[in-house]
Amino acid sequence: MTEATHQRAFDLVLFGATGFTGRLVAEYLAERCREGLSLRWAMAGRDRAKLQAVQSSINTDVPILVGDAMDEGSMRLLAEQTRLVLTTVGPYAKYGSALVAACAAQGTDYCDLTGEVHWMRAMIDAHHETARRTGARIVHTCGYDSIPSDLGTLALFDHVERTHGKKLERITHYAGESRGGISGGTIASMLALMEISSRDRSLRKLLANPYALNPEPLPEGPDGPDPMGVRYDDGLGMWTGPFVMAAVNSRVVRRSNALLDFRYGKQFRYTELSSTGRGTTGLARASALTAGLGSFMVLLQNTRARSLLAKRVLPKPGEGPSRATIEQGFFTSRFVGHGDGITAKLTIRGKRDPGYGATARMISESALCLLQDDLPKQGGVLTPASAMGMALVPRLEKAGIRFEYE
Repeated sequence: MTEATHQRAFDLVLFGATGFTGRLVAEYLAERCREGLSLRWAMAGRDRAKLQAVQSSINTDVPILVGDAMDEGSMRLLAEQTRLVLTTVGPYAKYGSALVAACAAQGTDYCDLTGEVHWMRAMIDAHHETARRTGARIVHTCGYDSIPSDLGTLALFDHVERTHGKKLERITHYAGESRGGISGGTIASMLALMEISSRDRSLRKLLANPYALNPEPLPEGPDGPDPMGVRYDDGLGMWTGPFVMAAVNSRVVRRSNALLDFRYGKQFRYTELSSTGRGTTGLARASALTAGLGSFMVLLQNTRARSLLAKRVLPKPGEGPSRATIEQGFFTSRFVGHGDGITAKLTIRGKRDPGYGATARMISESALCLLQDDLPKQGGVLTPASAMGMALVPRLEKAGIRFEYE
């Protein structure tokens, strides 16, 4: 980051502060500042009155900036004023491209919550080289998608290297043990993606590629399609089924490996599943999850069904769970690694609803890590593990997300 960048008016601009998740991020940053964090930050969005309402509700007097995600000039002006933009404005394929372009061109760091593989691929192709040249670190997937997957893989691999002097050849991540609400923003992104992919064969081919986010030319690796069936895992002692976000998280982990000069190895394998419990109850849950997810995906491929689900059933963008649901939520991610004659385990436990309460903390601490920690000086369209690495782990632990090694 250049000296001129350091001299900008703000360290961080939160874009989308009036949305459901954006407001949670604003609350968290305001609380961190009251606890002593030194941060020059501002809130931004389209509606000044709504921003002022958020400002009042969280008891902060940080500056307000007005900007339109669809206006390139507006996003360029936003990027010019700050060292980093944290954005919660999605679906990103619809609202995010102008901001990424502006940040890449201006050398402004950036982090978001996207899980939209096709859009991330487009941003890599369009802006990776520009960001490398300007030093901008464009970091996607800084929430529940895909911080646990990406940092968990790096942390377990790093732990085995340091404590045993060995390398893991494969890691399986068992997600799905969680409680919380469904994200309206995630649903909106999924519906939009299904709409586009239903008429774009090349997009369907991209989404099916396990290495869709890797640097070009996309390598041939050992990983295949994401598992979709029910099976019993002897090592874990639980039944498992498919995990809905595996098609995003696994691609991020593989891009991290490539950007880290294949630290895990070119033949490294990563798999992501849902763990559903033990005994007949666990089997029933795995079976129901597999059938339900399959049926849901079939419904989403039908235009009329998508419309009815969006209008009458699924949460809308900007909607979210109650405060009690957020605070009472949790997630558990289990990682099991094998290689070089060793089996190692890591469990990541997070308090609060994973898609909202925990996610707000993950992206906030990711932004602060980019701003304040001693990290590699590399620009580009990066991943959490390749941009921040192990420096992010102690920040997450202080925010209530524990890393427990076995």
